[in-house]
Amino acid sequence: MTIEIVAPDMEAYAAAHTSPAPDLLAELEARTKVEFGALAGMLSGQTVGQLLQMLVFATGARRVLEIGMFAGYSAQMMAAALPDDGRLVTCDIDPKAIALAKEFLARSPHGHKIEVREGPALETMKTLTPGFDLVFIDADKRNYINYYEAALPLLSPRGIIAVDNVLWSGNVLDPKQPDDHEIVAFNEHARADARVTCVLLTVRDGVMLIRKA
Repeated sequence: MTIEIVAPDMEAYAAAHTSPAPDLLAELEARTKVEFGALAGMLSGQTVGQLLQMLVFATGARRVLEIGMFAGYSAQMMAAALPDDGRLVTCDIDPKAIALAKEFLARSPHGHKIEVREGPALETMKTLTPGFDLVFIDADKRNYINYYEAALPLLSPRGIIAVDNVLWSGNVLDPKQPDDHEIVAFNEHARADARVTCVLLTVRDGVMLIRKA
């Protein structure tokens, strides 16, 4: 089962009344569609990208961790709200996506703030020191709980974890496939965790925001 979480005309209205992404990211989105086809849907896009940028700005974040970079769209959106000496560490394992992301990072005025770590994110996370003000999780769904558990100790006291795709095209209502069940399990895990407070937003494919209780 796949359902429309928000009606397409409402999605279009929301996009029309959200600040546009920079021209460089519009170009990146077009290139990603050419090189990755249907997989380009994994881009965070304008609305979620601006939400993430707003979170960076609102929290005064100086350190950001991203699990799942893909083509680097969300990384660039978040980095734009970091101070010039801020740092964003982003993780991915796909060489093709990393190459495309780095090509555009080299052209971005905020590219110097972004450090790309190639390899399994859970291994990378073991090497990081705590104090991240925002952690964005948007990678393989089977590891969502593992990413979350690894992210909590890395979070600053007032930090936020943002998790994408938590409505999974509506499949959380009637899970059948393995990834459906993984997302359902993660949502239940976060909701039941007494260490945190969370809110699930019906933005695009669902975004959960989590902070320490």
